[in-house]
Amino acid sequence: MYILKTEASFDSAHFLYGYNGKCRNIHGHTWKISAEIYSENLVSDGQCRGMIVDFGDFKSELKALADSFDHTLIYEKNSLKPETVLALKAENFSIKEVDFRPTAENFAHHFFVKLNEAGFKVKRVYVYETPNNCAVYEE
Repeated sequence: MYILKTEASFDSAHFLYGYNGKCRNIHGHTWKISAEIYSENLVSDGQCRGMIVDFGDFKSELKALADSFDHTLIYEKNSLKPETVLALKAENFSIKEVDFRPTAENFAHHFFVKLNEAGFKVKRVYVYETPNNCAVYEE
């Protein structure tokens, strides 16, 4: 089996709604995503002969996913009062609502699904919340 791996990162703020600890407060991370794709075979002809995919396409897709969260406040749907969301938008803050609790585990799953939807055969996705702590998702 052949495996390609690439990385991207983004800076953002989040909080864990309903959590009884420090992470219930808004705080930030430099998140690092490391993704692996795989194939049993390499492309046999054309420009990508001898490759799984063009590395540039893989890197570009992961970077675009990371950039969609960069320098934004990520919050779980229904975890902020509607008037809070309106006030943040009125101040032109970048905010992004997600349908999941914004944990490293859920981000690993989210990026796995998004890369699959983009046509990559994803083996595994790592999401580092800190340099020493990461969550991994694989099927």
